[in-house]
Amino acid sequence: MNLLAKAPHLRQDFAASLVVFLVALPLCVGVAVASGVPAELGLVTGIVGGIVAGLLPGSSLQVSGPAAGLTVLVFEAVREHGLPALGVIVLAAGLLQLTMGALKLGRWFRAISVSVVEGMLAGIGLVIIAGQLYAAAGLKAPAAGLDKITGLPEAAVKAVGSTSALASLAVGAGTIAVIVLWRRLPAKVRAVPGALAAVVLATAVTLVLDLPVGTVEVKGLLDAVQVPGLDAFGELTSLSVLGTVVAFTLIASAESLFSAAAVDRLHDGPRTQYDKELMAQGAGNTVCGLLGALPMTAVIVRSSANVQAGARTKASRVMHGVWLLLFAALLPGALALIPLPALAGILVHAGWKLIPIRGIVSLWREHRGEALILVVTAVAIVSVNMFEGVLIGLALSVGKTAWEASHLKMEVIDKGAGPVQAYLSGNATFLRLPKILDSLEALPQDRPIELDLSGLHHLDHACRTALESWAERHSAVGTEPVKMLTTTP
Repeated sequence: MNLLAKAPHLRQDFAASLVVFLVALPLCVGVAVASGVPAELGLVTGIVGGIVAGLLPGSSLQVSGPAAGLTVLVFEAVREHGLPALGVIVLAAGLLQLTMGALKLGRWFRAISVSVVEGMLAGIGLVIIAGQLYAAAGLKAPAAGLDKITGLPEAAVKAVGSTSALASLAVGAGTIAVIVLWRRLPAKVRAVPGALAAVVLATAVTLVLDLPVGTVEVKGLLDAVQVPGLDAFGELTSLSVLGTVVAFTLIASAESLFSAAAVDRLHDGPRTQYDKELMAQGAGNTVCGLLGALPMTAVIVRSSANVQAGARTKASRVMHGVWLLLFAALLPGALALIPLPALAGILVHAGWKLIPIRGIVSLWREHRGEALILVVTAVAIVSVNMFEGVLIGLALSVGKTAWEASHLKMEVIDKGAGPVQAYLSGNATFLRLPKILDSLEALPQDRPIELDLSGLHHLDHACRTALESWAERHSAVGTEPVKMLTTTP
């Protein structure tokens, strides 16, 4: 009774923590396997996300752990630099997040174009789906994102001719079907998360029918943890590794803080303190790096499950980390029973949810420029790689904003006698110079001109210089000097 008095929401938080644990368990394992690392490392990151990040201030109800959104980047990092380098990369990213949080840069992530973030997630989703279709068939996926997609027809031909591949695909397809149909079942049944139910059913079917499908390889929690050695820190001298660190940092931070904004809309409790949340994510990733585990971010699936399950304080996310720790310590052998195509099915479903199909359609109707940025970002990530794809999206977003900010209108009034009056309004920047000069040079050369700049909100140096040069040229042909009625500072 005293415990309930000190923690009035303990009952709600305890129940919510169990729900989040059941949602997180298959996702932690699935993300780890898809990232090309031991399954236990996904649990380690989930444990750290629950206990370490969960105890720190920032966002009280969002839950952190390994995320599908970083799967592609982690897989590429492990493939290029090796598993021992992963811990160093994650550690450096965590320290960078801590620094940015201390410098109060967290709030600036909200200034990133939503189209770029959604395009990033859509590109990641496409690569995840393509890659996990190979895994569902028990085939090895190509390394590059574009090759994963273009190689699917050949993979389908191989799968059709293999009994084991067809059995594996059936397990993966069945997993997806259970997850999708689970939402239509009665509420009491849906108390068990669909992903967990799908994995349990897939495991049972595989064991009963003795299907020839691969299962999760288990090393044991302590054997999977790899503390980075001193030689691994030498990797930080590589520009490629440093680029990966920056990509981890920016993408993990953006995903976490956008998730925080989304979670804030789901409840009426305390709002997220973005700089503190960034530092909490940094602290968690620092610990994950020291343990050689996967990077962590805030995950909207687990966070929304936490809110919907009735969580009231951060105690729920901390307890979910404790349940993951107990499972990893007491029941690690259970992982070896999980079929790999079932995890692939979970990741295919997660990748599909990252693609905002309805959002793209509505965005195209209302803001075609933003829709174009979203699509180009996604295509660039699939065609090139994660980091460069995001940079291309950011560059397009900045360019679009600059172009729109330089909106300019020119109105010409010619009464047939007297000076021709030209009114400029809006923002005159170098981006609009060709339009401004074309319009001015089209004015009559043998008539006096009155150029009214009072309607300009901004006149940059390049435009001011160009206008003065045009005025000199126009006056040099023998007409009256151009009158600039009002100039902006």
